[in-house]
Amino acid sequence: MHDFDHTQRFLFDDSDVRGELVGLGQSYQHVLAKHDYPQPVAQLLGELLAAASLLIGTLKFDGLLVLQARSSGAVPLLMVECSSDGELRGIARYHAEQIGAAAGLLELMPEGVLAMTIEPKQGQRYQGIVDLDGATLAACLTNYFATSEQLPTRFWLCADGQRARGLLLQQLPADRLPDAEARAASWQHLLTLADTLSAEELLGLDNETLLHRLYHQEALRLFEPRPLCFRCSCSRERSARALVSLGQADAELLLAEHAGEVVIDCQFCNQRYAFDAADVAQLFAGGGSEGPLDTRH
Repeated sequence: MHDFDHTQRFLFDDSDVRGELVGLGQSYQHVLAKHDYPQPVAQLLGELLAAASLLIGTLKFDGLLVLQARSSGAVPLLMVECSSDGELRGIARYHAEQIGAAAGLLELMPEGVLAMTIEPKQGQRYQGIVDLDGATLAACLTNYFATSEQLPTRFWLCADGQRARGLLLQQLPADRLPDAEARAASWQHLLTLADTLSAEELLGLDNETLLHRLYHQEALRLFEPRPLCFRCSCSRERSARALVSLGQADAELLLAEHAGEVVIDCQFCNQRYAFDAADVAQLFAGGGSEGPLDTRH
């Protein structure tokens, strides 16, 4: 699995087109291990993880990319985060009794919308939204780029509950091919070749073999891979800040309602952070999030 848990960029020497491949293995498995997802949900979540990993490489910023899909159907929520450091986490909410073994995106997420949120460490937060009206997540993301006046971009995504893979092609501003007709023809040629890629090939071939099979007649450069990993951004400190944000009166009311202990669960990784009366008193006294006793996870 040497081509998994990283992204790898490539560039066509004679066309104004860049590409990126992603493979997720252990990072995908870490996400799935936190919840008992039905296979169709695990596949959708894998595709969204792959998409976020590809998209983070198109953005020149330090921060966080969040993809959040919502619907009125069997899967009301899919959410994935990918940081500019290559750290991934994801979660799905679903109604198991409504999920068929071979259900696809439109069956699982009818009347769905996909929000893409960019949260840079410095600068303004941005969000774009597109309807989930394509047959696949890849088609929906392609539609998003087509309707948001961004660079033309195409996606190919696949996941099988064990591995997740993705391919992205993006047309760059005119440089090598200033003629509009030549640019359009080159772009369409590269897309047509990529459309011949089967799910089995995308999941099973290493990057060099895959690119050779598709583009052996094209001159391209394959760059060094960038690693990806599962990492949840939750912490006792962040949980403590959430508790403080409620205000002291409400925090103490929660303590009374829960037998003297407030437990905050992370939905992404199932980590638990417990705060008793002494912890809460210390928080509001400005003493920080570390309790007088051992930290309880």
